[in-house]
Amino acid sequence: MPIPQHSTPFKHLQNPKSLLSLLRHTNPNDTNKRNKPASKGSGGSGGRTGGGLLKMFKLFPLLTSGCKMVALLAGSRSHRRAMIADHATIGTLFGSRRGRITLAIQEDPHTPPFFVIELPMLSSSFHKEMACDILRVALESETKTHKKKLMEEFVWAVYCNGRKVGYSIRRKQLSEDEIHVMKMLRGVSMGAGVLPSLNNNNDYNDYDIHHQNDASIEDAKAVDGEQLTYLRARFERVVGSKDSEAFYMLNPDQSDGPELSIFFVRGSFN
Repeated sequence: MPIPQHSTPFKHLQNPKSLLSLLRHTNPNDTNKRNKPASKGSGGSGGRTGGGLLKMFKLFPLLTSGCKMVALLAGSRSHRRAMIADHATIGTLFGSRRGRITLAIQEDPHTPPFFVIELPMLSSSFHKEMACDILRVALESETKTHKKKLMEEFVWAVYCNGRKVGYSIRRKQLSEDEIHVMKMLRGVSMGAGVLPSLNNNNDYNDYDIHHQNDASIEDAKAVDGEQLTYLRARFERVVGSKDSEAFYMLNPDQSDGPELSIFFVRGSFN
């Protein structure tokens, strides 16, 4: 079965040099593209009206510290299997309102993430980037050797929608806040919402966040203090070569193509 070609960068995935060149010069923030109304019959990802998870996540900068958490509550702490049992990779983007965005990638919601990195972007800046119909995040390792697998590299240059935003170092160990988020989302296969911070977790000792989608949202207790917004989705992992991998978000509403793509490229060609 042939691998679907999700977007233009996919064609360059086996050639890291051309892929990185494309991502560095991608400019989805072009004013004409942003303001152009989507055509009803458009088949590209930029012209869709679906993609509920990413669109839901765009609303969270509007939430105040006193608003109610957007989540589906369940009254049991017992371990539950994810409602979608397939081989898609799980990706989570989360961060506090005044902090930076963290990216965590794991095989399923019940296993520890195999890749965690704090991106050099404030949550507020990341939310602004999501005003685009297409969000591309590219991480480039400038290592020139192949002693490690691509996802095991530590130092990464980070690009968001074609612009370099800084450098980040992959975490060897999770921080307390990151462990807290992974525990809170242990039963979540996909969804978006607001979590209490680690300091406010005691307010939720009788609750457990469970799987949610666009049609299954309930209000929860109001949380005072710092909150964490999160977006969790299933991603199709495509390995182009030993120097390039890509993760394409799978939209739950069956829209054509992803809205969010994450690329990993090793710069051994420099």
